[in-house]
Amino acid sequence: MPSRLWYSALGSSAYRACLRGQQARLGVSRLVSLQGPRARVLRPAFVPVRWLTAPSKGKVYEFQDMQKFSSSPSPDRVLVDVREPVEYEEGYIPGAINIPIKSQPDAMFLPEDEFEDRFGFSKPDPEKEVVFYCKSGVRSSAAAQFAKQHGYSDVAEYRGSWLDWQKNGGQATKP
Repeated sequence: MPSRLWYSALGSSAYRACLRGQQARLGVSRLVSLQGPRARVLRPAFVPVRWLTAPSKGKVYEFQDMQKFSSSPSPDRVLVDVREPVEYEEGYIPGAINIPIKSQPDAMFLPEDEFEDRFGFSKPDPEKEVVFYCKSGVRSSAAAQFAKQHGYSDVAEYRGSWLDWQKNGGQATKP
């Protein structure tokens, strides 16, 4: 076991962890194994972080609003399902188009002709209201932020998303 002096540079919690035969997290960038005759760095300079998107300050719609939008579509509004194509094919809100945010995060940044080549339909007009939804509301918040970054000014979210739609008995459409 390394000397107590070496661990004192790391801190007393690392030394106590070593005595227990455990691993200790040092700072924000290193994970040190304190097992065996010597300590060694297992993952230098990177500890994965799960990013959570902050809810946007834009418009937020509820189930009743989305039900109204799907039953009487407006030419000034586009419903966008940002789930992956496999999820979309299992069912979607009537009138929604699919722009998967996870596998195609650059979609809203594409030129119109390239967007149409990739997805098979026209890119939503920045002058129209764009309403995003996903499965539970996390990806739709990210998509709304991307759209705002690209110049879409009338952006909204259905935060309850697909789970809320199903829970409330919303009609599902399949391709």
